[in-house]
Amino acid sequence: MVIKLNIFISGHIFITIFGFILHFLYDISNHNKYFVIFSSVNESVWEHIKLLLAPYFLWSIVDGFCYGFYNNYFFSKLIELLIIILFMPLFFYFTKFVFKKNIAILNIFSFFITAFIPLFCCYYLVFNGYSTFTKKYFSLLVIFIIFSIYLLSTLLPFKFFIFKDPLTNKYGINGHK
Repeated sequence: MVIKLNIFISGHIFITIFGFILHFLYDISNHNKYFVIFSSVNESVWEHIKLLLAPYFLWSIVDGFCYGFYNNYFFSKLIELLIIILFMPLFFYFTKFVFKKNIAILNIFSFFITAFIPLFCCYYLVFNGYSTFTKKYFSLLVIFIIFSIYLLSTLLPFKFFIFKDPLTNKYGINGHK
């Protein structure tokens, strides 16, 4: 149980610190094109989702060595990614609707909560769920699709509201001010 708790706490610390660094990395690196895929290039909701997806994908390598042999691992990772992709925009748009403006402290709070909840759910599902062969490989396929969209979304963003920078009204890398 101690190893499970240590991995969980280490994961949350890694994900939040790395995600925080990614928020500023593109500007700090003087707009280095190699950081475009991983770091936030504008203030759109999608770019903030990316701040959690990149660390989660990296952390999956670490916890994959620890828990990848569990039958339910890939399904739990899929649920983890879906929670991030759904919860962050829901929280952002809900608070914007309630308060009629964007409140930075609530966005930071949602970042930490959105880093915690999927990780907790993933570890719970890994140790308490069961996966069939079909469920396992379907989950892996959907994870691959999410990862592919993640990689392309900044360079070739969809013309959809979560990809639009509210400050410049542009999409993707073009939305950077």
